[in-house]
Amino acid sequence: MGDRKVRVRFAPSPTGPLHIGGVRTALFNYLFAKKSGGKFILRIEDTDQSRYVKKAEDHIVKSLEWCGIEFDEGVTAGGPHEPYRQSERRKIYRKYADILVEKGLAYLAFDTPEELDRLREEAEKTHRTFTYNALNRNDLNNSIALSQEEADEKIEKGIPYVIRFRMPDDHWIEFDDLVRDRVEVNARTLDDKVLLKADGMPTYHLANVVDDHLMEISHVIRGEEWLPSTPLHVLLYEGLGWKESMPVFAHMPLTLKPDGQGKLSKRDGDRLGFPVFPMQWTQPDGEISSGYKEAGYFPEALINILALQGWNPGTEQEIFSMNELIEAFSLERIVKAGSRFDPEKAKWFNHQYLIKKSDKELAEWFMGELEERNLSFSQDYTSRVLSIVKERAFLLPDLWKQSWFFFEAPREYDEKVARKAWKEDTTGLIRDIHDLLNSLESFTSPVIEVAIKELVSSREIGFGKVMNPLRLILVGSNIGPGLMDTMEVLGKEEVLNRLEKGLHSIPEMLSR
Repeated sequence: MGDRKVRVRFAPSPTGPLHIGGVRTALFNYLFAKKSGGKFILRIEDTDQSRYVKKAEDHIVKSLEWCGIEFDEGVTAGGPHEPYRQSERRKIYRKYADILVEKGLAYLAFDTPEELDRLREEAEKTHRTFTYNALNRNDLNNSIALSQEEADEKIEKGIPYVIRFRMPDDHWIEFDDLVRDRVEVNARTLDDKVLLKADGMPTYHLANVVDDHLMEISHVIRGEEWLPSTPLHVLLYEGLGWKESMPVFAHMPLTLKPDGQGKLSKRDGDRLGFPVFPMQWTQPDGEISSGYKEAGYFPEALINILALQGWNPGTEQEIFSMNELIEAFSLERIVKAGSRFDPEKAKWFNHQYLIKKSDKELAEWFMGELEERNLSFSQDYTSRVLSIVKERAFLLPDLWKQSWFFFEAPREYDEKVARKAWKEDTTGLIRDIHDLLNSLESFTSPVIEVAIKELVSSREIGFGKVMNPLRLILVGSNIGPGLMDTMEVLGKEEVLNRLEKGLHSIPEMLSR
């Protein structure tokens, strides 16, 4: 590559929401660009208008923004190679298709969809697959099989045609891949792909190669599902005279299902209950698919786990900031084997980021949660609550599940827990605890703990005999953080109020 400037691109098709596998592709391109001091480009490959989905492009852009993957050039950022949306570049591609035809490297094919369907059906009857290639192209409806006059006549009559690449017969195509090493494919195994469709739109193959050349892309970093297309792309670079400036290829391993059996899909997420999109997506029919953002993940956590899908830092380190990833990343450490996506590990990563967040940061987010529930508490109180429950939370919604009883007194009590914790002498014991707590001048966790321990010691009873019913009264069950900390945060008045209510309600519930 010499001193060639690093320029990489992420080029999704707006045929649906951005999958986390696509986010990983974008991430690896972004990390490599930043590590190399190069440019990262977002190009939208929307040449397949039949599969175009409205709002998909917006979902792609917003998802990348939420993930913190910034692009230097692209559909929203602009740049020297505008436009970055292929449907707006359609006039560019015809020129290069014509060059290939003039060189004899491509040809016009007039076969109708009905004719091709009939050929496929005939092949299926003998358990074969119809392939348009060197073995049959001379017998089909194209400018190779037809005379020049016949072909010209069809063009004059306005008969639709596509332009197909003329795959050389018995020719070895060789290229280097930074992940796959040396790749060698015989052209005899490949078909004559369509380069330009009858409506004048290019296929992925032509548009991809032309745009990568014109946008001066130095490295093509993409999923291994595109590896079978690469031999054709190499021939296109050679045919168009661009062999010397052809990008370096790096085909990443697939992101696999949690069981490792095949590529991760939306159905896997639906079946196993985890998101496969960075942000929520609403299908055209109204069906809503959850996203990592809405499920309560931090973008840093999603980026962290995706970085380790198919890339090995070579150390024991697991938690990486974006800057640390940029510093550590190299294409040479991308692995060949597919990488299983572990949704439980994703939660673990999120937990690591959650507990590192300051109480103030979490409280700022949580205030919105309280507002939705028509609850009003100070940010200071909310911070104190979250400081003692965040260790128990994996996702942001878990914060409410672990802390609701700090904001609402329990309206009912877990009967199963009550029957186990509430003995004959419990009511009297809790009344004594109430009076003891009421007498305390300082209502802090250490002071409360010393006072209760002294009472328990003087009565010669087990600590659990007091703590279990006390927790039941204060939180409605046997859940929650340390009880002394809970009481300190709730405050003396609220604790006494809850004790009074529990002393009345729990014996009444148990007597029914």
